[in-house]
Amino acid sequence: MGAVYATVDDIKAVGKSLTAAQEESAPALLEQASAKLRLTGKEYGVDIDERIREDASGDYALAVKSVVVDAVSRAMDVIARDMSVASQGTESIGAYSLTTTYANAGASLYFTKNELRLLGLIQQVYGAIELWATGDDA
Repeated sequence: MGAVYATVDDIKAVGKSLTAAQEESAPALLEQASAKLRLTGKEYGVDIDERIREDASGDYALAVKSVVVDAVSRAMDVIARDMSVASQGTESIGAYSLTTTYANAGASLYFTKNELRLLGLIQQVYGAIELWATGDDA
């Protein structure tokens, strides 16, 4: 079992007030998010704990803490509302239609691409294909 990168107090420090149910589930979610981030790092060949130890400024540790707090906050938002936040919705009157798309309907712990990019786990890749040969290449 590895380190837990954030605490319940870290969640509260960013201005998030917690309900009793959230307060109860937060420690387990923080532990799960930390383990999941550690495994995601290994998947990309990055040892999160080693990077934290090597960064003398402490900035990397703060970034990791922020990512874990954000992931846990997303999961806990569903717990607080007893339902997911709608990310998109449509309504119609004729023929009675209502379509709603929910953000994080399963209350999953997940990391966004921007969060993984911030930690240096993924990078933007680009490439080009030469469509025709120039005189020198022919």
